[in-house]
Amino acid sequence: MRIRALVAIALAVAISSKAQADDWPQFLGRNRDGVSNETGLLRSWGKDGPKVLWKKDVGEGFSGPIIAGDRLIVFHRVGDEEWIECWNAADGKPQWKHAYPTSYQDPLGKGDGPRATPLIDGKRVVTMGGDGDLTCLDLANGAKVWARKITKDYTVPQSYFGIGSSPAVDDGLVLVNVGAKDAGIVAFRLEDGKEVWKATGDGASYSSPVIRAIDGVKHAIFFTRNGPVILDPKNGSVRHQERWRARYDASVNAATPLVFGDRAFFSASYETGALMLRLIKTGAEQLWTSDSLMSNHYNTCVYHKEHLFGIDGRQEAGPSLRCVDPKNRAVTWDQKRFGCASMILAEGNLMILTERGELVLVAAVPEKYIELARAKVMDAGPVRAQIALANGRLFARDQRHLYCFDMKK
Repeated sequence: MRIRALVAIALAVAISSKAQADDWPQFLGRNRDGVSNETGLLRSWGKDGPKVLWKKDVGEGFSGPIIAGDRLIVFHRVGDEEWIECWNAADGKPQWKHAYPTSYQDPLGKGDGPRATPLIDGKRVVTMGGDGDLTCLDLANGAKVWARKITKDYTVPQSYFGIGSSPAVDDGLVLVNVGAKDAGIVAFRLEDGKEVWKATGDGASYSSPVIRAIDGVKHAIFFTRNGPVILDPKNGSVRHQERWRARYDASVNAATPLVFGDRAFFSASYETGALMLRLIKTGAEQLWTSDSLMSNHYNTCVYHKEHLFGIDGRQEAGPSLRCVDPKNRAVTWDQKRFGCASMILAEGNLMILTERGELVLVAAVPEKYIELARAKVMDAGPVRAQIALANGRLFARDQRHLYCFDMKK
């Protein structure tokens, strides 16, 4: 009996110490908060960065990769078409492709590819193109389930940089910040694309909605062009709405709401700053605002051990990487001129890819900035697509290639 007990203990230790893997099925990960449950990851790397398992050419765009199991979805523009492709995540070999024509041209010359990141929900893949092509495909073979162009269906006014809000799916509904008059937010059936409800007249932002439950009540949390909107995801009834945006028109709300516990954090640049709400069953109440703690231009913060880590300041001004204590409303450290960057929190560290194509590992601690590793891994910038971490691999893209890095120890 004693030997059996010792064997059981040894087996339990072996299982608990084994590296844990996870999927990355939508923008900012499974919970849309930039946090990965992966374990057994690299704690440093040399001047050349982590090992590249494979690398493939991609077209134009800032849409991030997503992964479910062995399926990697890549959304990009090639010529006059937007391509939705499924590759094998382990080796990059193509499995299927769905393409449709696009004539989108960015009015400010910031690129003509898709901005929004796809999502995988069960057997379906949902994408939003740069010109408003909302598409639902079969994950297994890429067959079109349905498609509609929201800019025409709802007479959406042209925005600065095309359509860039990644849809959310909840309980069979696709939720989209459409941005039209009397159709600011719309829910479509995942099954067939039919409209189920519409709400508000808020313009579209580049922020993506988040679904969270508070005391058993689900909220759909949006950061529209006008500000936060909290709705019932089943029927679109508005539970909370307030204005939080720049005073001038030439501005955007782009960072996704970050929810931790019963708190919802919103942040924008353009002399706007941060807003903290407390979520309740019936909606939300404002806790505080600040234009001195964290002003996200477009990258979303992550939350770890009661602190926020994020990019503060305008992209063109050389923003900082900053750690903030939201409870005491204090900046605990500030790494100047770090630059805009997407990030993932994993095993207590920040895995960061800068616009310049540098992969940086930073300890997610409030005491001081501790850089563990840095390497230049990409050249075809600006690098703005959100990175994805799944099954020990980091997927990242610039304007010419998608890379698969081996992040396992």
